[in-house]
Amino acid sequence: MGKGMKFPGMGGMGNMQGMLQKMQKMQAEMQKSQSDIEGRTFETTVGGGAVTVVVNGKKELVSVKIAPSAVDPEDVEMLQDLIVAAVNEGLRQVNEVTEQEMGKITGGLKLPGM
Repeated sequence: MGKGMKFPGMGGMGNMQGMLQKMQKMQAEMQKSQSDIEGRTFETTVGGGAVTVVVNGKKELVSVKIAPSAVDPEDVEMLQDLIVAAVNEGLRQVNEVTEQEMGKITGGLKLPGM
């Protein structure tokens, strides 16, 4: 084996350097996008306005508003279900926006850990 041996399909080292730069740029864009999403809030209303919740992009519950008409001591379970549904919908929205924003950066490429 000589010093000038080339590996088929490897291309030049310049290609590798370019690929690394693209990956670093993509990673920086993804981090910026994630920070932007984390700074946003998502409001969800269920039950015709009975329950409104706000979650942030970090998937934390920020606030819950319950209409007085939704508070029925005879049917606490319905109110509990409405709260769960509203929170889950808010979290679904965060996931959906995160996927869309990351998809713009990665071109739909699924990356491990994302």
